[in-house]
Amino acid sequence: MRYVSTRGGAPELDFEGVLLAGLARDGGLYVPESWPRLTADDLRGFGGLPYADVAARVMRPFVGDCLPPAEFEALVAESYAGFDHAAVAPMAQLGSNEWLLELFHGPTLAFKDFALQLLGRLFDRVLARRGERVTVVGATSGDTGSAAIEACRGREAVDIFILHPKGRVSEVQRRQMTTVDAANVHNIAIDGTFDDCQDLVKAMFNDGAFRDSMRLSAVNSINWARIMAQTVYYVTAAVALGAPDRRIAFSVPTGNFGDVFAGYAAARMGLPVAKLIVATNANDILDRFFETGEMTARPVVPTLSPAMDIQVSSNFERLLFDMHGRDGRKVSQAMTAFRESGAMTAPAEAMEDARALFASARLDDDGIRAEIADTLSATGHVVDPHTATALHAGRVRRGDPATPLVCLATAHPAKFPDAVEQATGRRPALPERLATLMELPERMTGLPNDLAAVQDHLRARSRVGVGA
Repeated sequence: MRYVSTRGGAPELDFEGVLLAGLARDGGLYVPESWPRLTADDLRGFGGLPYADVAARVMRPFVGDCLPPAEFEALVAESYAGFDHAAVAPMAQLGSNEWLLELFHGPTLAFKDFALQLLGRLFDRVLARRGERVTVVGATSGDTGSAAIEACRGREAVDIFILHPKGRVSEVQRRQMTTVDAANVHNIAIDGTFDDCQDLVKAMFNDGAFRDSMRLSAVNSINWARIMAQTVYYVTAAVALGAPDRRIAFSVPTGNFGDVFAGYAAARMGLPVAKLIVATNANDILDRFFETGEMTARPVVPTLSPAMDIQVSSNFERLLFDMHGRDGRKVSQAMTAFRESGAMTAPAEAMEDARALFASARLDDDGIRAEIADTLSATGHVVDPHTATALHAGRVRRGDPATPLVCLATAHPAKFPDAVEQATGRRPALPERLATLMELPERMTGLPNDLAAVQDHLRARSRVGVGA
């Protein structure tokens, strides 16, 4: 398996190269040169298998010969052994042909654990073999940071620096990052929005000298390994509901477009996906895009669903690459225009094709509170604010009610206790293993939205080059 950049100006890499590189050197994102295929027989063969077994089989073509099959299977099994539910990604039925895919049974109670538990182990294995060390840097709107820190804490070959927007993540999300007592973990609170944090990370990767001297690597969903791992739960959910003989619709809470792009990747691999429904909050740039064909950035507004408080969705560039016929030059021009003007327009024919698979809907904070309350009343299930957007969007955009609808529950409700309490009058309790979270001391550094200040902070604390 070879990987190419969405902007066409970076060298092709194998899986190991993509894993360590993160962002391509031309500023683009890596995608497979061609999509592997899952046949109908493959999908039928997944029925009844443990999650880790399906995961190893689905991801194997993306890894190629970079890891021996038995070694990769062992890493995958280890990655999911610590999840709290035997099914790893169980489904709960909410109504007629409507299902909730619970993706919050991992160590940090969010869907990011599915990719990052594997990513940390892949880093360890590859770096140990190469005798190298890296500086992992990432931006988070809440859940990526804690999942990445949990996956990388204490790993000898990795120093991890996570940027989060100061005051714009929930207290539980922040504490899951800042209470980790490990010498290789560094939390940075940026005076700005998630988009500012993301821009700082991209700027560090685009500074060639800094990137090379610090041996930067990425844990955000700009890293292809993240997307690869997230395709799996689309496959297991669809197979459980009758794939390949039935088409399935998925509704996905969407901020940085990585999770829903994983669904797109699964569809390109042959999974019978009827619809991918993009659920947004009041920061509705993606909903407006699928409605109008024009992407126009507006100021980010804080909401009850902070992981979706985004206006520049990094992974959207991967879809744009296919929409432009995999022409990296056109993607580069479109992204440059978007950065300069805050707007871009997709080709009309490409939009028509995209709308055949994608639909979208938005839900503001009042709607989120109402959806949480209504879901509890109707089903007895307590959901977090992000999942609430998926439930709403799924119901209004699902199309044929005979098509099974799977709504992705991307976080445990206890990660957002204030919002859930506002909606239901009940404050969800943290699981027992996180019961002391609010009592632990925090470790983080506040920095301005300034590239030089962040780079200086990394230089002073990363162990890259120490003892080499």
